[in-house]
Amino acid sequence: MEQKEVSQAVISRLPRYYRYLGELKDEGVERISSNELSERMSVTSSQIRQDLNHFGGFGQQGYGYHVETLYREIGHILGLDKTHNMIGIGAGNLGQALANYANFEKRGFRICALFDKNPALVGTKTVRGIEIFSIDDLEDYMKDHDIEIAVMTIPKTSSEGVSARLCACGIKAIWNFSHTDLDVPEGIVVENVHLSESLMKLSYAMEGKK
Repeated sequence: MEQKEVSQAVISRLPRYYRYLGELKDEGVERISSNELSERMSVTSSQIRQDLNHFGGFGQQGYGYHVETLYREIGHILGLDKTHNMIGIGAGNLGQALANYANFEKRGFRICALFDKNPALVGTKTVRGIEIFSIDDLEDYMKDHDIEIAVMTIPKTSSEGVSARLCACGIKAIWNFSHTDLDVPEGIVVENVHLSESLMKLSYAMEGKK
């Protein structure tokens, strides 16, 4: 099906639908109405219908949504019905924590290797069986492996140079935890994750409740 232009707000809600539908599926729920899903997710039923109508709707009047089918369709829209090979740039605490999170693989995201400049880490240990290579070996590794996504957990002082190397190697997307917004060529997808900004939003919300 050819997809219409979809807003970022709608796209940002799709993973949440997917998560809730996965929970319903695990509970053995076969079908659910938009009103019932609305009560679970604290999203209006009209918003749910509008969001899903961007991709074809999937519901039947008087029946609602078939949970298994909708879960599978949203997974397809999100690209979760295929395997995405990833590498981690930075094998410090955050990089190792992300590599240790096995749930990524259940969603089709497979971390194949980690890279770091610290000689104390390179070749001396693995993280959940994932080998740590020298950052100097990045280009050779990329040449020999089909890697789509790089996860960057390195200081911002190094991030622009490393991202340029990744782009030159043909990386398709970067999940960036490097405390700076990357400037990459058109066609390369970047998701910037600023953990401190999330905490600031939390702080603001707490202050508003005083």
